[in-house]
Amino acid sequence: MIDKYNPVDVESKWQKRWEESGLYRVDNNASAPKWYALTMFPYTSGDLHIGHWYAMAPSDVYARFKRMQGYNVLHPIGFDAFGLPAENAAIKRGIHPKDWTLSNIENMRRQLKSLGAVYDWDREVITCLPEYYKWTQWFFLKMWQAGLAYRAKAPVNWCPNCHAVLANEQVVNGECWRCETPVIRRDLEQWFFRITKYADELMRHDGLDWPERIKIMQANWVGRSEGTEISFALEHADMEEKEIRIFTTRPDTIFGVTFMVLAPEHPLVQKLTTSEHKAEVEAYIDKARHCSEIERLSTERKKDGVFTGSYAINQLNNEKVPIWIADYVLLSYGTGAVMAVPAHDERDFAFAKKYQLPVKVVVAPPQWDGNVPDEAYTEPGLMVNSGQFDGTESTSAKTAISEYIEQQGWGKRVVSYKLRDWLVSRQRYWGAPIPAVYCDKCGIVPVPEKDLPVLLPDDAEFKPTGESPLKSNPGFVDTTCPCCNGPAKRETDTMDTFMCSSWYFMRYTSPHFTQGAFDTEQVKKWMPTDIYTGGAEHAVMHLFYSRFFVKALRDMGLVSFNEPFKRLFNQGTVTHEHQKMSKSKGNVVNPDKYVSELGADTVRAYLMFIGPWEQGGDWDDSGIYGLSRWLGRIWNLALDDYEEKNCETTDVANLKNLLRLMHQTIRRATEDMERLRFNTMISALMEFSNYLGKIHDAGSVQRADYNKAVCTLLRLLAPTAPHFAEEVWSRLGYSYSIHNQRWPEWDPALAQDDEIPLVVQVNGKVRDKLMVPSSVTETEAKNLALGSPKVQIFTDGKKLVQAIYVPRKLVSLVVE
Repeated sequence: MIDKYNPVDVESKWQKRWEESGLYRVDNNASAPKWYALTMFPYTSGDLHIGHWYAMAPSDVYARFKRMQGYNVLHPIGFDAFGLPAENAAIKRGIHPKDWTLSNIENMRRQLKSLGAVYDWDREVITCLPEYYKWTQWFFLKMWQAGLAYRAKAPVNWCPNCHAVLANEQVVNGECWRCETPVIRRDLEQWFFRITKYADELMRHDGLDWPERIKIMQANWVGRSEGTEISFALEHADMEEKEIRIFTTRPDTIFGVTFMVLAPEHPLVQKLTTSEHKAEVEAYIDKARHCSEIERLSTERKKDGVFTGSYAINQLNNEKVPIWIADYVLLSYGTGAVMAVPAHDERDFAFAKKYQLPVKVVVAPPQWDGNVPDEAYTEPGLMVNSGQFDGTESTSAKTAISEYIEQQGWGKRVVSYKLRDWLVSRQRYWGAPIPAVYCDKCGIVPVPEKDLPVLLPDDAEFKPTGESPLKSNPGFVDTTCPCCNGPAKRETDTMDTFMCSSWYFMRYTSPHFTQGAFDTEQVKKWMPTDIYTGGAEHAVMHLFYSRFFVKALRDMGLVSFNEPFKRLFNQGTVTHEHQKMSKSKGNVVNPDKYVSELGADTVRAYLMFIGPWEQGGDWDDSGIYGLSRWLGRIWNLALDDYEEKNCETTDVANLKNLLRLMHQTIRRATEDMERLRFNTMISALMEFSNYLGKIHDAGSVQRADYNKAVCTLLRLLAPTAPHFAEEVWSRLGYSYSIHNQRWPEWDPALAQDDEIPLVVQVNGKVRDKLMVPSSVTETEAKNLALGSPKVQIFTDGKKLVQAIYVPRKLVSLVVE
């Protein structure tokens, strides 16, 4: 009698053997075609929960599948190790962020190794180690040299709880994405990357196999608009500035402007505000600073503003319009000023009604009666109240008015973007220091490449003062100017951690290379990645920045490709009790418990079985125990003695049926693997194993044929349950390792059914379902359909108008 499968002993045994033999060590010089399968590396939070496994396990299954198909597969792992949570932990727990992070990595590495993945641990990347962030700093210098890095004073999102600057993408519903504290605005000197230079290119995804929704999200984030920049003259004759310029996509409504709105931060606000309105304007500006850009742009938020006391002149009709400020206008988009046309813009209409401002129709709705409408009309129409353009269709008037404005010298046609440059400065310690020094004599000076890395000091003091802890560390701050050798100060901001993750996929190709950030020959060999898997929440952060990074490096001559990731796949979310997992809810599932009891292979198989990978599913203990029992049945099928029974008389038919199902299963499993449909792949293996169980009990084929079918099942199962398949393979006496075996291939002739179902419709309704030979011709199929007694009930005495044949599926009869 065979012993019972013991996953704990088996998995530890094979993990040790794989590591000692270097089974998964990637050979850069292998002759096999490359396949770079990458999963987004985890942040070093401390523990991997089942959601992490849901990202890691299926991607490992796919990498193993491609490896068995004969590819030289690179499927690396590492740790996104810089970031604010480590610094917060230092403050809260009194532990250094480096110690906290490295301790977490040790635990997460242990958990990841228990997964049994094909990771080549010699290629591990940790972004907080100097040997990595040296090159992050080097890339900063390259951006600076290329004119893509600059320093400017600008309003930023500030989290008063984290004491850190946030990128626009890190503000969610007006709150910090990590701690959910309401975000306020502050003006600080910041480092930026000129990502806007690549705005048009970042909107395009030519040749990329990416989800459509991610493409749309990125295009919307760029927010490209074609319009006209128009000058409004200022009434104040004593001001140096003589105009306010606005950007509009609706120049056809220029004659309907009844007021203007400036962003509260607009530099002209203080000059335009009259003394009697000063107190009200300053109070409003202070209030606006407590709102994030996301909150200010919310369509659900009620719009408000205040009058500055000044006026501008619409040069097309010489009308005087009042100048207001309102926080729904952003200085960073367009020109920071908008012309307000309440008759043809819903937001302007609501504002005008609230403050009793005029509403002037200039694009007439159909059957317009000449009165002021009850709501804004935003569709095309005929121009009215628009001088020489009256009677023109509004769509063509956009061009005509733009040309007229250009002829008069009052403006020009331009392209505007919502996208702003990437803010990379962070006022915190646990990040890559920005390699810049400040010299009273030489100004801002880059740190020479030979002096990299600029190391983080271990003795930083962590106090939430609103400034980087590095500022209070004289050993770090005080330095020598690289140009004049005089006294200088180091930059104390560190880089956004998205900087680290914008190039890590290239470091994996040569992680121990010391002459540069990567070996250019290895990057040329492996990049771009063939598939990249991870969460859709990174659409306008990590994925966007990585694309910009690669394009910038391409233009510097450092890489020769245009995009980092050829195919992108976003997995869904694992819930528990139909709720999103959360520590506060106490419903987080720790995989360690199930691995120690049922084994990693059972957890892997269950995660892929709970639903389509892109949709996710709900964790259910009863379900995982069902998968454990399934593996136990395969264990018995493979290792229990097989006894032939009466094979001589039934062997031909039984063998034919077995071969058919085996080749159909290979076909289904292969196609499902390629589509990342792991749940249906496992269903196919379950059906095949159930059939093998019947064969086993009946002893109805010869031992050699049965063994061949079992070996095929094991090879199909190997990517999903690698330890289990390896153990059974070994016990059956086959050579090490099953993971060096080729993925089975199916024979189309053997996979073909003898009979197939043929649906017969009469006037669109199903009237019969026939079993016909799989080789049936069109003529035969139509004759069989017409000869069916069930069909003849609806066709007798009627004229056959048409008979439509869908090969091997359907005959549709139309009668009258």
